[in-house]
Amino acid sequence: MKTDIDIHNHSHFSFDLWLTLIKSHPEFKAKRVELFSSFFNVNKPIEEVAKVVKYYDDLCNNINEVLGGNIDTFEIYLLILGSLNIDLKQINKEKLNDFYLKSEELFLEYKPVIIFENLHQFFDEIKNQGKTINVLSNTGFIKGKTMRKFLINENLDQYIDFHIYSDELNISKPNPLIFQEVKNRVKNQNLPMDQILHIGDNPIADYKGAKDFGFNAYLLKN
Repeated sequence: MKTDIDIHNHSHFSFDLWLTLIKSHPEFKAKRVELFSSFFNVNKPIEEVAKVVKYYDDLCNNINEVLGGNIDTFEIYLLILGSLNIDLKQINKEKLNDFYLKSEELFLEYKPVIIFENLHQFFDEIKNQGKTINVLSNTGFIKGKTMRKFLINENLDQYIDFHIYSDELNISKPNPLIFQEVKNRVKNQNLPMDQILHIGDNPIADYKGAKDFGFNAYLLKN
């Protein structure tokens, strides 16, 4: 992915993650559906489970964007299980957590693919100019704590001054409160708003959200 992001006229760079810097490993989602199906003893064809998982993943993402809140990962699991006619009385938080840990292992095994060309080099260039970087990501199935592990494994965490994930704040882009959080955490509190550039692939959550708040924004076309 080639970009013409202007790093000279900005002092702080906020990056979305999914479909901006990374995308899912081609096998990961199918493997997760298989794990979900076997872990919760879902007695339905795998294609049907995959369809339900995708439906609720998309729906919850859309709800988060429209309302600006954050539907918890475990709530998404329960919506899927309920839709697949699993008796929710048999499920407790501990079981949901056990599944999350297993899916995290799977995620780190079938790790995301970096799609942003020469990303380490690009981050290096920004940092060498004495500028700062954050990650700002809406989360769904994958929590912020897991994304941090991935970024550490990829030697990307060293460049990132701070991370903001929707599940940790209970707010999602384009909610102005999440962009306010970026502003609050930038080292130079006197930095003019237009010196902060948010980069993402989503026209509403990333581009319009950042622009409406007062940041500059760059929309990546995939």
